[in-house]
Amino acid sequence: MKGIVKRNDKVAFYGVENDGVLTYHRMTNFTELATSKNPKEYSRQYVDKEYEEADVVGYSPSVAYSFDQHTESAVHTDLVKIHDEELTGEDAIRSILIVDLTSEAENGFNAWVRDFAVIPDREGDSMEAYTYSGTFKVKGDKLAVVAVSADEWRTCELA
Repeated sequence: MKGIVKRNDKVAFYGVENDGVLTYHRMTNFTELATSKNPKEYSRQYVDKEYEEADVVGYSPSVAYSFDQHTESAVHTDLVKIHDEELTGEDAIRSILIVDLTSEAENGFNAWVRDFAVIPDREGDSMEAYTYSGTFKVKGDKLAVVAVSADEWRTCELA
């Protein structure tokens, strides 16, 4: 399919901190990772017009997630900890990096990164695998970056 961008061309990485070092691990074995922009609108109707006008004045993005738990995944281990220990506040904020593998940059690929609050929702609702689901809700500005990888995109870092 010439020209079409496949879903796996935009790859998500989740920041896991270990001994004070943040490493972005690829978010594998997720069955859902869908972004909602949640625009904030300013709507009004002027007295001299028959229609209402609207403008987008902001965004509050969220990402719905669901995954089949795998024991060898640093991302799954961290998310399960947030779910199981019912972490709150700063303890449940994580950085997510989205790399666009169709958009090359000097020495890497164009990407964006931002912090999200992890909002757990459900777990264990599948008979085939133990699953977790929830929502990542925006906690910071979206930053344009360049991402590079030395291990075939199992992990990555900012250039």
